[in-house]
Amino acid sequence: MDDREGSFVAVRRISQGLERGSVYNSSSAEAVPGSAAWLGRGLSCVCAQRRDSDANSTFDLTPAQEECLQSLQNRIDVAYDSTIPLHQEALRDLWKLAFPEEELHGLISEQWKEMGWQGKDPSTDFRGGGFISLENLLYFARNFQKSFQDLLRKQVGDRSVWEYPFAVAGINLTFMLIQMLDLEAVKPRTIVGATFLKFLSENEYAFDLLYCIAFKLMDQQWLSMRASYMEFNAVMKSTRRQLERELMLEDIMQLEDLPSYALLNQ
Repeated sequence: MDDREGSFVAVRRISQGLERGSVYNSSSAEAVPGSAAWLGRGLSCVCAQRRDSDANSTFDLTPAQEECLQSLQNRIDVAYDSTIPLHQEALRDLWKLAFPEEELHGLISEQWKEMGWQGKDPSTDFRGGGFISLENLLYFARNFQKSFQDLLRKQVGDRSVWEYPFAVAGINLTFMLIQMLDLEAVKPRTIVGATFLKFLSENEYAFDLLYCIAFKLMDQQWLSMRASYMEFNAVMKSTRRQLERELMLEDIMQLEDLPSYALLNQ
């Protein structure tokens, strides 16, 4: 599909349809092109396919890296469950961090649309995702409050009349990173994935930190491309390509060394 046609495409979540270590084939996924109503229903099909040169490659891991990868995969596999008190509290915490001056009337409320959820019940947007996407948003809000608020309230730059919805765009970023880093595999099959695991073994929150970097980078790409929501896929593809290039730079010893990390401090 052309980058500028029917921007939002949702497919089933990889882990729901495949076993660990199997190869994902986008042609077999259940793709549904359409409007913004599909954003956040599942993995947005905005990512470049794995290179042919990586198709038969795997990278050996140290015991520490294997343990860190398994721990992250366990997080990815946790579905959001609106009946679990811990999940309910996490959602309330997100609201408090996003709108500390406004009291939340309930976990099902029209207020949630202010944050960029599709409807009054955010749990429906987690259906194709999982609890980790909420954890990512919470980490962003707690650790980079100014950047989080700037993106939530669209306070920086010459914005489009048709803006991307903040919350469900965040869910799509979680999915994009999972695919980009090949985190559904038993062992990484790309150099980018193997490189990330080195960072993960040194920082258990490396995925969450990379998510924050990716969110700010995506918004920068959005502004520089003067995009509207119909071009969201093109923006996400550009974001992924830039992240891959930065992760492959020779002098990157930690995620804080990525050029795009500086965006979080602006």
